[in-house]
Parts: sequence; C-alpha cells; structure tokens
Amino acid sequence: MKRKLLRLLRTYPLTLLCAVLVWYLCLLKPPSLRITHFAGSDKVAHVLMYLGLCGTLWWEYLRGSRRLPVVRRVVCFVCLPVLMSGLIELLQEYATRHRSGDWYDLAANTLGILMAAALGRWVMPRLMKPRDGAK
Repeated sequence: MKRKLLRLLRTYPLTLLCAVLVWYLCLLKPPSLRITHFAGSDKVAHVLMYLGLCGTLWWEYLRGSRRLPVVRRVVCFVCLPVLMSGLIELLQEYATRHRSGDWYDLAANTLGILMAAALGRWVMPRLMKPRDGAK
C-alpha cells in the first residue's frame, strides 16, 4: 500500500497539487479578486479549472511508461473526477456557509473533464509522440 502511494505521488505530483488547489478554491473562502465578471463567468472558471486538473492528469499519465486498460482510464480520468466534483458541490451546499452547491457547476465541471478526456485521448498523444529524427 505504501509503495503504491509513493508511486502515485511520484507519477502524478502536478495533478495532486492541482487537486488540492481545486479543493481549496471550492471549499475555503479565497481572497476576492477585482475581476470583471460577465454572465456565466463562474461556469467558464469551472470548465477551465477541471480542464486544467484533468488535462494535467492526462499529461502525467501519457508521459509515464505504464498504460491502463480503457475501462480503468474511463474510471480514473472521467468517473472519479466527476464524483469528486459532485462531492465538492454537496460539501459546498451542506458544509459551508459561504458557498452553495449548484447543478450547473457540476455540469460545467463535467464539461471540462470531458474536454480533457478528448484532448488526452486524441490530441495529446500526437503532440507528445517523438518525431522521426528528433533526439
């Protein structure tokens, strides 16, 4: 168990850092920023936050040497992040006074996760593939 945890920390350090940052931004009350808001700007932030988290997860996975079966990738790279997002929304609604859970936030998070999955499956492998003659 300890060996698996150490391998996880070595293989996905940036993803774990991003996950901690997502939990912080979603549950604690971060300092307010003077940013111009527009209708739906928070949904754009949710999409980008989960696109960044899961994009980092895919990048670290693809640069590693181990390959997972398709079903396990779907569970680890789509289902678990969606469940994490849902848990955060529930905690925002029922465990904080300064946040509220929102089904549209969950939908925006899921969109970011699915966008990262598409990029991780079809785009990133081509970009990371060594070119012929490159050293």
